[in-house]
Amino acid sequence: MNYNKKTVRDVDVKGRKVLLRCDFNVPMAKDGSGVITDDKRIRAALPTIQYLLDQGAAVIACSHMGKPEPDFEKWVKKQTEKGKDPASLTREKWEKSLEALRMEPVAKRLSELLGREVILAGGTDVVGPDAQAKAAALQPGGIMLLQNTRYAKGETKNDPELAKAMAALAGPDGLYVSDAFGAVHRAHASTAGVAAFLPAVSGFLIQKELDFIGGALANPKRPLVAILGGSKVSSKIGVINNLLEIADTIIIGGGMAYTFASAQGGSVGDSLLEEDWKSYSLEMVQKARDKGVRLLLPVDTVIADKFAPDADSKVVPNGQIPDGWQGLDIGPETVKLYCDAVKDAGTVIWNGPMGVFEFEKFAAGTKAVAEALSKTEAITIIGGGDSAAAVQQLGYAGQMTHISTGGGASLEFMEGKELPGVACLLDK
Repeated sequence: MNYNKKTVRDVDVKGRKVLLRCDFNVPMAKDGSGVITDDKRIRAALPTIQYLLDQGAAVIACSHMGKPEPDFEKWVKKQTEKGKDPASLTREKWEKSLEALRMEPVAKRLSELLGREVILAGGTDVVGPDAQAKAAALQPGGIMLLQNTRYAKGETKNDPELAKAMAALAGPDGLYVSDAFGAVHRAHASTAGVAAFLPAVSGFLIQKELDFIGGALANPKRPLVAILGGSKVSSKIGVINNLLEIADTIIIGGGMAYTFASAQGGSVGDSLLEEDWKSYSLEMVQKARDKGVRLLLPVDTVIADKFAPDADSKVVPNGQIPDGWQGLDIGPETVKLYCDAVKDAGTVIWNGPMGVFEFEKFAAGTKAVAEALSKTEAITIIGGGDSAAAVQQLGYAGQMTHISTGGGASLEFMEGKELPGVACLLDK
């Protein structure tokens, strides 16, 4: 995939209407109060928005929020599959489920952060008459926000008619700016389809992701060390396979390490294990040998008698976990091995925690790796998702070179997959 894409700086935006795809899928308070509990994603969009406004563009921002089901019959079917009584699934409840994912709280917070009014389109018709009228009246230096893009039935299907209608809001001289990295791995109407009807460039957020992750994959400062954790081999096998082509060292931690241990004849007790992926694990070990890549696996592990924060625990050699016990973190010898491996790295990519970091008792491995990365001179790239959450939670975010804003997108990026929301942008 070509990572060298045009950005907002490469085009003249003055006097133009810009359809800007952001990632405003922010966490909300569960009490239905409409309070945003973390505005990080809104803040991440500010540099691009402010630049466009300062340059005299009129900004039509859009984003999805949660997973609303815009079709009543499909909503009933999904709720029934979850065990809900069909007789209780009324249209009123369906409408309330949609109402809970409106963009009013985002518009309010964005207005506060920008210090100017953000006009909000009404209703649940994303490209309906209200949105059309407000977009037509929008003047240079003004900003509006469309309603939740997933209110539109054609959004997730990348319906060309919906994409065309979205693009039409920006008018004949309009521009599409993609700045929602967390959604670029999805070929939706608002993330990829609109680029068939408007010239498309990236915002600063996506440019940063392409520069750092794309740069690390295409031309890394060496040695390149990849740290891969998390629970499942199945979710990371594509990443491991791709990184074996370019990395100097690959470090395996988290729950997926037990599938590797079992594949090599070890006992893993009640630890996470994907039997169907054991042969793939052995293939990866062999591929590392063939490629001359250093593949590091745990040498010891912290085990627990139950999956709980107050579980009894002890350290055992890797592959020697007794029945009734499960591995929840890498052990102290593994911590030393892994931290030594990143000391002299040129670039480190980290995706996935080393253990169950949500439990203080089993956070030592993840914490030690985060601390080691905070002290290295290497370019450090954190691949979104749980690893980003861990770095934030442990207080090391400020010491990392780059923390990705997209978990799924960064994973597919590292797999070498084409990202539809990036592929559609104009090349430089």
